[in-house]
Amino acid sequence: MHHPSFKVRGKTFVMVSDHDRPAYWIKAPPGGQRELVGTDPERFFVPPYLGPRGWVGVWLDRPVDWDEVAELVTDGYRLAAPKRLVRLLDGDPPR
Repeated sequence: MHHPSFKVRGKTFVMVSDHDRPAYWIKAPPGGQRELVGTDPERFFVPPYLGPRGWVGVWLDRPVDWDEVAELVTDGYRLAAPKRLVRLLDGDPPR
């Protein structure tokens, strides 16, 4: 089964899933998954396959805080992107 995904330089940082319920799976920083799932398990979950690598799932069939999702996606991008692209994201001039 193919799941749409977002990649930077060949590295995935977000996947769209619709196994039983629509969700995003997002690459999370160390400890991020535990914090999100631990504080709000109604909105966040440990996704299969990528959960052991620290990814976090966000259910999309409940009220969604899209600003929070944008922050999570940006964090995932930062984890997957080369340092040069992260510097550009931060507004630093190219070297």
